Order: sequence, then C-alpha cells, then structure tokens
Amino acid sequence: MLKEFKDCPVCQGNHFTHFLNCTDHTTTQEQFNIVTCDDCGFKFTNPYPANLGAYYKDESYISHTNKAQNLTQRIYKIARKYTLGQKEKMVSGLSDGRKILDFGCGTGHFLNKCAESGWQVQGLEPSDQARSQHGLLLQGKIVNSIDLLSDEKVDIITLWHVLEHIEALNETLDKLRQKLCSTGKLLLAVPNAASLDAKIYQEHWAAYDLPRHLYHFEPQTMALLAKKHGFKISAQKPMKLDSFYVSLLSEEYKTGKQNYLPAFMAGLKSNLAARKDNNYSSLIYILEHESK
Repeated sequence: MLKEFKDCPVCQGNHFTHFLNCTDHTTTQEQFNIVTCDDCGFKFTNPYPANLGAYYKDESYISHTNKAQNLTQRIYKIARKYTLGQKEKMVSGLSDGRKILDFGCGTGHFLNKCAESGWQVQGLEPSDQARSQHGLLLQGKIVNSIDLLSDEKVDIITLWHVLEHIEALNETLDKLRQKLCSTGKLLLAVPNAASLDAKIYQEHWAAYDLPRHLYHFEPQTMALLAKKHGFKISAQKPMKLDSFYVSLLSEEYKTGKQNYLPAFMAGLKSNLAARKDNNYSSLIYILEHESK
C-alpha cells in the first residue's frame, strides 16, 4: 500500500513535476518516483510505502548494525570512526552548554563519544535492532519515540542523515525547536541532491536511497524549510568523505560491480567542483533560532 503527499512538505504547493525513477537497491528492487514541487523546487519521494519500517529490515542497512559483511561496509565503518571525533569537536565549538540530543542515534556511536567527552546525552532511536547495540554509557538515556523525550531543553540537537527519513517532517521540526534552548543549535546532516556526484549518477545515485529517503534536500530548499520553522541557517559545513562512499555504492548500483577507481574519481570531481559552490555530496546545516 502506498501513501501520497498531496501538498509539498515545504511550501504546501500541489503541483509537481516528475524528476526521476529510482530502484530500491537495498531490500526489494522496487521502483519509486521522485517529484519536484513546481512552486519551490523541493524534491521528494511520491508516492511512498505506508509500511516504511519494512524497508529497514535488512542486515545490509549499515546504520542499524555493527556488522561489516563486505569491503564497502568496512569502508563505511572506518569512515564513521574517523568522523566521530570531528563531529564531537564541531558541536563542542558551537556551545558552552553540554546538553545534547542525538535524534535518530542509530547504534549510538556518536552519543558514546559525546558521553566520554563529558556531555549530558539524550538520544532517540526507533529501531529495536539499533538500540540493542547501545553501550553501557547510554543505558536509560535512549527513547524510541519523540513523545517520550523529557521536557528538559538542550544546547545541541543533531540529526546525522536522519531528517530525510522522517515522515512527520514539519511536526518533528516544531517539536525539536521547542526542545532547543534559546541559544541552542540544530545540526542537520543530509545528502545534497545538487552535488556533482548526484548529477553524475542520476537515478543510480545511492544517496537517493528510495524509499527510505523521503526528501532530497538542496541548499535553497533547506533554507525555505528552516525559515518555515523559525530557524535561520548560520553555517553550512561539508562532509567530504561522503562523496567517495556514495560514489562507491552508486557505481555498484549502476554497473553491478565495485568499481573503486571510477568511484574515487567521481567523488574527487564532486569535491573539487564543490570548492566553488559548496555543493558537497552531503552538507551539515547549522541552524539557530531566527530571532537570535
């Protein structure tokens, strides 16, 4: 059974143009559609499965498991370990306060790093599989629903490649705004559909990841969404390793083979092009209250 957006999640327009058909390479090999809003340019998956949870129940879905069954997954885990310290360093530089919420915390690696560095941590993770792998530092600090979060305000809220998955997009952003203290920062890391690697691979671009990714952000549409919820974008940071990992997966989806050299070259070209326009494969948007 499919569900359908009748209105654009960003501007509530109701005229859409077909953009791409993409295959679910992770679980079912089904085809899904991406449309573009004629009014604001926002891209989103439409229609999408009513039972989205079923599309995460696969051992190859890397963010919900600590297993590394092939070289691509091992590369992902190496990159994840490398970036954990960078992420914690980034949030430490953004706040004097030490209270953090990681929304969609997966297997808990980032929150563990923060807890080890003295942060007071909270997390939300709906996946039973992912929560079962949380370490002792996180016991009792992770909930499985936004409604179970405490009323205590936090200094930092992070969503590392999570926002594109959230069906109740606008309702969630409203609740996160209420959870954030007046001087707090909201960090949204998402794939960038305006990147060169997205243009190179088109329907094979792994970061479209249909149907799990409902939304396909670009800087201009993220700015519109932020403003809609009382935020402004104070900074935009690149995730430079993502272009290589995404290109590696994209090559496999396109050709059925792990073509390391073409993937590396596509990732490199994407990063070099982004030095001019900041359209990296993935971007971290740092949001703060607009009234600040």
